[in-house]
Amino acid sequence: MSSLTVHVPLAIRRRGGRKRVVAPEGAPGVTVLSCRADPALVKALARGFRYRKLLDQGRYASISEMAAAEKIDRGYLGRLLQLTLLAPDIVEAILDGRQPEGMTLPALMKPFPVEWARQFEHRVRAASDHPPRLGNKF
Repeated sequence: MSSLTVHVPLAIRRRGGRKRVVAPEGAPGVTVLSCRADPALVKALARGFRYRKLLDQGRYASISEMAAAEKIDRGYLGRLLQLTLLAPDIVEAILDGRQPEGMTLPALMKPFPVEWARQFEHRVRAASDHPPRLGNKF
């Protein structure tokens, strides 16, 4: 009796707290499926833009006042507000679920350049272990 070994090249990646099976690019029978946006990233962006709007409207005089009223840490609030400085193409990629695998909420909460052109280079370096998805700048 002989045995048959089947080799299936794939990887398991964590994304948004869930595990996902990823096949290598160009593998036969692999189709690109539209993927869902990472809920943690989308929520953080939404909160950041909401808080910025409240500040712009003058509802709160300072970040400290807002943090106390919203019952969140001042530093965390500052990092959420920092997300509103992301380049529009990065924000769009996150909302569409096209960001690189390594672009996680903890990675985005770290300081980054405010110049949009430099943000792409910075994010690619930060996510160097996770190359961008096929057909996307992000």
